[in-house]
Amino acid sequence: MADHIVADGYKDVGYEYVCIDDCWPTKERGPDGRLVPDPDRFPSGMKALADYVHGKGLKLGIYEDFGHYTCGGYPGSEFYLKTDAQTFADWGIDLLKFDTCNSNHEDFTYGFPAMEFFLNQTGRPILFSCEWPHGESSSNFSAIRDTCNIWRTGADVQDSWDSVFGIIDFYANNKDNFSYYSGPGGWADPDMLVVGDFGLSYEQERTQFGMWAMFASPLLMSVDLRNIRNESKALLQNKNILAINQDPMGKQATLKMKMEDDNIYVFTRPLTNNRIAAAFVNKNNNGMPTRLTIKGSDVGLSNQNGYNVVDGFTAQSMGSFLPTSDIVVNVNPSGIVLFVATPK
Repeated sequence: MADHIVADGYKDVGYEYVCIDDCWPTKERGPDGRLVPDPDRFPSGMKALADYVHGKGLKLGIYEDFGHYTCGGYPGSEFYLKTDAQTFADWGIDLLKFDTCNSNHEDFTYGFPAMEFFLNQTGRPILFSCEWPHGESSSNFSAIRDTCNIWRTGADVQDSWDSVFGIIDFYANNKDNFSYYSGPGGWADPDMLVVGDFGLSYEQERTQFGMWAMFASPLLMSVDLRNIRNESKALLQNKNILAINQDPMGKQATLKMKMEDDNIYVFTRPLTNNRIAAAFVNKNNNGMPTRLTIKGSDVGLSNQNGYNVVDGFTAQSMGSFLPTSDIVVNVNPSGIVLFVATPK
């Protein structure tokens, strides 16, 4: 995957982490209490792998769990937080995904900050990717943001439209106002992109990628880059959408309104230089495209001199609009229309 990220142009547009998920170690710790990479899967060890990935100009991520066992039944970090943090630093790891299986959720308030402390004690910059809160209950997002660089917001994504739209719906509901806490230094994480896999149509892939960009989300591809379809690859490397995702303000899109019997969700996101991004998502995956007419002011266009509006995916002009102008969009079934408005 590291080879393909470089050779196939993903690194050139900004992708930089290669992340190993659960099930990478042996089932028992070594005699020194340290985790041991599976010798069949990683015969050269993690330090050699990290060196190889770094040699590509990329970074290596790894997985562990706050509990006694990981979700897959491998050794967790319970009672080994300091040891594991130092082990990852010694190996040259750049990102730690820290899960919550087989653990007491009441301990998260203490355990995740403890792991943050031990990671920082190593002196190595390691991005802390927390599965806290994972959407189990009401959460103190201020504390989560203080501890974590990126933090999961809800259930694991599945390779299906119902799952993807369920996450979009979760963001629309904005439980505990988590959008307020997401921004530079601490990002809400809706889970991985399944663009290029098997469960989504091309329209649905556009919707996931467009909305993950609107949410200022971490973009973690979950796809075999050796076999990805050309149209999915082009989508993941769409510089116009990536620019929205990476906008320096880092503001997360929030729901502006629902239309057409609540089947069309309208999100807006402020961008730098007083620009506004607006996205229309069609919940339905049947029938014909839905035609909508809205006023510019309905999506936050307030500049009386008007706006130049371009398609978010193609950067092609959609025209100039005033706050009082009608904007007409046709949203495909389970599709998205996304535009960026720049004030004149």
